[in-house]
Amino acid sequence: MRVMAQMAMVMNLDKCIGCHTCSVTCKQTWTNRAGMEYAWFNNVETRPGQGYPRTYEDQEKWKGGWTRHPNGRLSLKAGGRLKNLATIFANPVMPSIQDYYEPWTYDYRMLTNAPLQEHTPVARPKSLISGKDMRITWSANWDDNLAGGPELATQDPVLRKMSEKVKLEFEQSFMFYLPRICEHCLNPACAAACPSGAIYKRSEDGIVLVDQDKCRGWRKCVTACPYKKIYFNHKTGKAEKCTFCYPRIEVGMPTVCSETCVGRLRYLGLVFYDADKVLEAASVEDEHDLLDAQRDLVLDPNDPEVVRAAESEGISRDWIEAAQRSPIWQLIHRFRVALPLHPEYRTMPMVWYVPPLSPVVDSVAQTGFDGEDGDNLFAAIESLRIPVEYLAELFTAGDPAPVTEALRRLAAMRSYMRDVNLGRENPDASVAEAVGMSVEDVHDMHRLLALAKYEDRYVIPAAHTEQAHRLEAIATGCSLDGEGGPGMGGPGSSGGKVGLGMPRLRPGSKR
Repeated sequence: MRVMAQMAMVMNLDKCIGCHTCSVTCKQTWTNRAGMEYAWFNNVETRPGQGYPRTYEDQEKWKGGWTRHPNGRLSLKAGGRLKNLATIFANPVMPSIQDYYEPWTYDYRMLTNAPLQEHTPVARPKSLISGKDMRITWSANWDDNLAGGPELATQDPVLRKMSEKVKLEFEQSFMFYLPRICEHCLNPACAAACPSGAIYKRSEDGIVLVDQDKCRGWRKCVTACPYKKIYFNHKTGKAEKCTFCYPRIEVGMPTVCSETCVGRLRYLGLVFYDADKVLEAASVEDEHDLLDAQRDLVLDPNDPEVVRAAESEGISRDWIEAAQRSPIWQLIHRFRVALPLHPEYRTMPMVWYVPPLSPVVDSVAQTGFDGEDGDNLFAAIESLRIPVEYLAELFTAGDPAPVTEALRRLAAMRSYMRDVNLGRENPDASVAEAVGMSVEDVHDMHRLLALAKYEDRYVIPAAHTEQAHRLEAIATGCSLDGEGGPGMGGPGSSGGKVGLGMPRLRPGSKR
């Protein structure tokens, strides 16, 4: 057993209100620079929907992630070394700017400098690529709140797999918000596809980064990433991606998206995993077994054998204690309500999600019954407005059983804690027992998901001073290096000029 540490995140989708604060603060911190106007390290998608870039989940088209051969070996879906070499100068399988969106600004001079006239002047949209007038037809947030629209929903690759089971009539439409960042995978396809070896996974905390000195702009990583969370900076000719805010993590602070999240839905913590079993877990034959295989990779930090193995690998005592207090291990293993995004890509993603339950309470209440009664909730889960089958295609490779288990546990917590909060003398403990939990488990899960304090949501051990020189050496070529400091509001590598002499792109949606 070779124990390694990994910084991981869990997002509680029940709490996401789609305000996009996380996206805007991340944009202002990391990608508000020339050449990155179209890049959103963090974005919030309305599901069902096409996502960003459009239809990124259609791996038959984009060839992201890994594929398993009958002999049990894994290879990149985009092809092996010879195929990559043959297309190294012209990668044919990569989203175009139209699949992202052509970034724009507005000609505000028309408003401020226009002479007195009969009609009000208009600030026309101008392309940040060509500088010419353009017609806005798409953006990173274009289908916000439009999940029920058949023009957009039918383009959802996940929905196509279950079109016979899901109705798209407006009055029966469903939606929820899905925030996304880089998954910082245990088996990253982007790193395997990089011809120059510029993408690497930090051994001390598992964060996946791009060495800007080594990057040659081949863009094979863009194709290989099934989540399409690597972007190409057309000004610098380098690949860039979410850095998990590693300068903040190193001093014990949460990521910017977590810090500014209005709904407090993000949890950050350290987990231990067995590095010797990553390939074995990613290579299991049945896609439905990938969730359990990935769960088994995450080790119990309270197990004395794991603690001894971690110490033998040089992991410090305070990091071990942080892993033992981690909310991530609790949500993944103890409560079993956190699920990975698209495990069938076989990258072993380390950003997990608690599936949304909110609509089931409303749907039960509309029938005239108690929306938080345990019996009613359990019976209604199978007929959620958000179909369990859709959630299963997102989080469990199409297997509805783990999703149903997670939703039943969330429903049990709501039902039991409702009795407690109403002051009933004998809350029904059988509700917890029906989902394989104890009353103590229910209280602890409620405390973590509903009432967690800052220090309970973010358990981040700071890097040690003895590691400072090594970390500094690693960081010098990392991701957002350049004039003005790593994306922290400086002018960037182009001296502050964005596009073709146009004003800086303002982060936002279709407005």
